[in-house]
Amino acid sequence: MLKVFSDAIQYVIDMGASVMLPIVIAIISICIGVKAGKAIRSGLMIGVGFVGLSLIVDMMNAELGPAASAMSEKFGLSLSVVDIGWPGASPMTWASNIATVAIPVAILVNIVMLLLKLTKTVNIDIWNIWHMTFTGAIAYAVTGNFWIGILGVVVHAAIAYKLGDLWAPLMSDYFELDGLTVPHGTAAYMGPIACVIDAVIDKIPGLRKVDITADSLQEKVGVLGEPIVIGGLLGAVIGFLAGYGPQEALPLGVKMSAVMVLMPKIVKCIMEGLMPLSERAKEILTKRFGNSQFYIGLDPAILLGDPQVVTTGLIFIPLTLLIAVLVPGNKILPFGDLATIGFFIAIAVSVHKGNIFRTLFSGSAIMFMTIWIANQTIPWMTALAKTTGSTDGSSLVAALDQGGCPITYVFTQLFTRDNIVGMVVIAAIYVVCLLFAVRCSRNRAKEQEAGEE
Repeated sequence: MLKVFSDAIQYVIDMGASVMLPIVIAIISICIGVKAGKAIRSGLMIGVGFVGLSLIVDMMNAELGPAASAMSEKFGLSLSVVDIGWPGASPMTWASNIATVAIPVAILVNIVMLLLKLTKTVNIDIWNIWHMTFTGAIAYAVTGNFWIGILGVVVHAAIAYKLGDLWAPLMSDYFELDGLTVPHGTAAYMGPIACVIDAVIDKIPGLRKVDITADSLQEKVGVLGEPIVIGGLLGAVIGFLAGYGPQEALPLGVKMSAVMVLMPKIVKCIMEGLMPLSERAKEILTKRFGNSQFYIGLDPAILLGDPQVVTTGLIFIPLTLLIAVLVPGNKILPFGDLATIGFFIAIAVSVHKGNIFRTLFSGSAIMFMTIWIANQTIPWMTALAKTTGSTDGSSLVAALDQGGCPITYVFTQLFTRDNIVGMVVIAAIYVVCLLFAVRCSRNRAKEQEAGEE
C-alpha cells in the first residue's frame, strides 16, 4: 500500500509544477468547500501562470546562460566546477530515496505547527517542498542514516514555515500580496542578511539618503526609466559584455524587455487562480481559530513580477561572476542559477523597499555567502548525484540554489563535522541575521497594525 502511495506521489511530481500545482490546488479547493467548477478553473489558471513562468525562465536560461558562459570565458575565469543550479538540483532531489516520504512529513510538520499555533503559514506549494527534501537528501547521502535525513526535512520545514511568518508583512507592505507569503527557497532563507545590511546603511551618512528605484529612474529620465527600456538596455549590455555583436546582443535586449513586461502579467494569472482557495481558507481558519490571521505559502516565483526584482536580477548576472572571482578559494563557476538570480535577492529588494542601490550591497553579501557555502558542499552534492545516478562518478557537482543554503549546511555539518570552524562561523552569522530579521518583522507588523487603527 505504501509503495502504491509512493509511486502515485512520484508520478504526479514527475509531471512538474505546472501540472502538479493545479491538481493539488483543485483538490484542496474542493475539499474545503469551493465549488468543483470554480476549483478546476482556479487550478487551471494557476497552471497557465506556471506554464508562463516556465516559458520565461526557460527562455532566460537559454538566452542568458550562454551569455554568462561567454562572459566568463572572455574575462578568463578558470573555475573548475560548474553550478548546475536549481534546474539540476531539484530533479536530483526528487530522485532521492527520501523524496516521496518528505512530502507527507513536511505537510505533517505544517499541520502540527498550525495546531500548536507555532506558525500562521499554510503552505500549499507542494512542489517547493523539494527545498526541504534537499536538506534531508543531502544529510542521508552523506551520513547514510535515513532518520537523520527525515530530521533534516523536519528542521528545514519548521524553519521555512517560520520564515513565511517573518516575510508576510513585507508581502503585504511592498509586494501588495495580502494574505500570501513566500516560505521557500533562497529568497526566504537569505532575506535576513538584507535586514542587517539595511540597518547598517541607515547608520551611514550619505549612503542612507541614496534611493534608486525603477520609479525614481522613470521620474528623472522619463521613458528611459520604464521597466521595458531598463530590461532592453541591461539585456543588450550583458550581450556586449559577453562579446556578442549587435546581431546577438540586441535580440537579447528585446527578450529581456519581454521578461519585464510579461512577468507581472503572468503573476496576475497565478494570483487570480489562488483567490477562491485563499478566501475560502481564510473563512475556515477564522472560524476555527477566531480572528487569527493566516498566510498562504506560495512559490517565490510570484515575486518576479516586481520590476525592481527583475532589474536587480539582471544586474547581478555579471556582478555574481565578479563576486565568484573574489571569494577566496572558490572553485564554482556560477551558471545554472545566473538566469534566475532574482530568486536570491527578491526578499532583499522588499526589505530595502525597492531601493536597487541598497540591494546591490545586500545582494553582494548574499551571493558571497552562497558561493562560500556552496564550495564546502561540493562533496555532498557529488555524493547525492552519485546515489541518484545523476553523474557518471567522474565529475564534481555544485549548485548555488540549496547547495549554498546555510540551513542545509549547518544541519549536515552537525553530523559530519567536516569543517567545525566553517560551521560555527556560518551558523553565528546566520543566527544573528535571523534574530535581527525577526525583530525587524515584529516592528513592521506593529507599524502596520497601528496604521490600520
